[in-house]
Amino acid sequence: MSFPFQKVALLMGGTSSERAISLHSAHAVQQALLRNHIQVTAFDTAEPYLIPLLEGKFEAVFIALHGRGGEDGSLQGLLESLKLPYTGTGVLGSALAMDKYRTKLLWQAAHLPTPPSYLTKSIEQLQTLAPQLTYPVAVKPTAEGSSVGISKVAHPQQLLSAWKLAAAYGPVLIEQWIQGPEYTVALLDAEALPVIRLETPRGFYDYQAKYQDPQTRYYCPCGLPKKEEQALQELALQAFQLLPGRSWGRIDLMCDPHGQPWLLEANTVPGMTDHSLVPRAAQAAGLNFDQLVLRILTSAQINLSID
Repeated sequence: MSFPFQKVALLMGGTSSERAISLHSAHAVQQALLRNHIQVTAFDTAEPYLIPLLEGKFEAVFIALHGRGGEDGSLQGLLESLKLPYTGTGVLGSALAMDKYRTKLLWQAAHLPTPPSYLTKSIEQLQTLAPQLTYPVAVKPTAEGSSVGISKVAHPQQLLSAWKLAAAYGPVLIEQWIQGPEYTVALLDAEALPVIRLETPRGFYDYQAKYQDPQTRYYCPCGLPKKEEQALQELALQAFQLLPGRSWGRIDLMCDPHGQPWLLEANTVPGMTDHSLVPRAAQAAGLNFDQLVLRILTSAQINLSID
């Protein structure tokens, strides 16, 4: 099989709270590209990289940057202005997906199920909102990934400290907590991959559960009946395409005790280590890590219009 790109720039690192995860993702992607005889040059965007990127005459850019500066549409806009094909979602879809609150507004407008939530930007807004809340709630930054700054708040006395933790990263989303199993659905080339069910003894799938706790469990097959799994896949694909998401990504959701799914958030540049969720789902679909990376790279393009 021949590939459209043989000289590729790999963008990684950056300055977001997800820098360390980005470096791990980029290393895994770089090794996959090298194994397939593709010339790849890695650039850490925390350092000056624009001139070497321009001078390198690269055919495409593989984005392995997570979080702000790589997943929020700003980098995508830069690459479009440079007429460089890049992997993943375009400017609009990236910017929307990075903003959890506006993502939820879009889903609500389309009548897709997502938990009720409130946007707060000050302690005064929090104090006004507090009497209306039904606990437990999730308190999270609106524009961070990898569960950075998120807390599960079960009692009013915990609310202020959780809010301050999240507010260190910007505006804060307070979302009704859904009691039930957590699932994630990876998307690749407009298809939903097998659903993964997440299980952790930590109470929810936080940063430690994702990257540090050896007791976190991933179930694929997810254990749902076929029709219910297909319903989650169809919902996730609809939610992703609505943004609009393109090429590849991931939708996280939970199901309540009645089996009702609730959309939580979208990821347009998910983790790409060989232990991350998208590679796990791809493996269950019959794609090894190298094949997944090449599929993502092959889909790189320039989005010169609104997605």
